[in-house]
Amino acid sequence: MQFSFAQSDFSAVDSKIAQYQKQLGNDIVVLVSKDNKVIYQKAIGKEFTPVTPVDIDASSQWLTAALVMTFVQEGKLNLDDPVSKYLPIFAKYMKSYVTIRQCLNHTTGIAGEKALIRRLKSFTNLEEEVNEIASKKEIEAQPGAAFVYNNQNLNIAGRVLEVISRKSFERLMTDRILRPLGMKNTAFNNEKAVNPSLGAVSTATDYLHFLQMLLNKGTYAGKQILTETSVQEMLSPSINASIIKYSPKLTEGFLYARGCWIQASDSDEKPATFCSPSLTGTWPVIDTINNYACIILAKRANIDIKKEVYQEIKTAIDNAIAAK
Repeated sequence: MQFSFAQSDFSAVDSKIAQYQKQLGNDIVVLVSKDNKVIYQKAIGKEFTPVTPVDIDASSQWLTAALVMTFVQEGKLNLDDPVSKYLPIFAKYMKSYVTIRQCLNHTTGIAGEKALIRRLKSFTNLEEEVNEIASKKEIEAQPGAAFVYNNQNLNIAGRVLEVISRKSFERLMTDRILRPLGMKNTAFNNEKAVNPSLGAVSTATDYLHFLQMLLNKGTYAGKQILTETSVQEMLSPSINASIIKYSPKLTEGFLYARGCWIQASDSDEKPATFCSPSLTGTWPVIDTINNYACIILAKRANIDIKKEVYQEIKTAIDNAIAAK
């Protein structure tokens, strides 16, 4: 593979990856893209390459949020619609005020499992899971009043899309996001019941296509996947720091957007670096200051890995790009 930025010195990036290899695990891929070209690639591990599929867990949520926005930009859904408009069971169980926006923002107020816990039981399909959320989960906070990150809110939004379209979530994701982006090795069908919050399998190369699209304001390879307005909506702060009641340790101190976190802002305090990390070791990033996309993908990172590991690698990438 040939790279642009041939003059750039990424040796400091190599050193940081080597420094933290134990925490990242034995199978690691790092890709950096600028101007739609891969300018840096590092692959460590036996038969672990940029096209090796792995579970990306919470990084799935950025894809799901993008899928929701395709319905919004077509006028088939409004983020402020109540979920009960499409799923009447939410009104039946006193959850009629929960909105689609709150599902994307993790502010539904519905009790849920925290980031370290996957599904506590096996479901036959997404409808069964979401019906159980509506009928059995308590409201712990007023909708919109508290941010509590968990693994079910995006699943509610995904079920709404199924009802609107009368198609499965997997089919919608494939038709609207994965196929147009050439993400041939990405899928949400690795579990008995599809899981929009945690259930994707992807590769570093595939996910980089998604990041390039966001960096290009919704366009990939000449095709418009999302409108510029949709991308702006996804990358705008969705909450105030004052309402955060729970965030995973990897993202403490970050603000949430939609499906992703605001990792850093520019000198004018405008959000500029966005990420959607997974506890298993996937850290996808777009940087709108330096205008590049990056994904650090580990097959199985140390569960206690700190966000500073990823941030130090990113800083090394920043410096390499700036020094060109």
